[in-house]
Amino acid sequence: MQKNKREARGNIAALYQAILSLQTPEECRAFLEDVCTTAEVEEMSRRLLAARMLHSGASYLDVAEETGLSTATISRVSRSLKNGNGYSCVLSRLSASEK
Repeated sequence: MQKNKREARGNIAALYQAILSLQTPEECRAFLEDVCTTAEVEEMSRRLLAARMLHSGASYLDVAEETGLSTATISRVSRSLKNGNGYSCVLSRLSASEK
């Protein structure tokens, strides 16, 4: 268990730096396989798909059917799309790289 909040924040910052140090999809896959369970990676991929679908105008029902996510999770993704910066940044960059 973390000794204190400052130490926890430092560990989280180190995780962000570790992710930023990855240079290839293979390095990212290897790191995520080491850090996360298969189920956790799959869950993150479903949330990203949900964000893409919602961003494209899909309904919650369509997203739920396609991803298997609960409507509560889809609602959280939707709120993050509207109020956060992470999904928007990633979706913008993925869209630009697909062109």
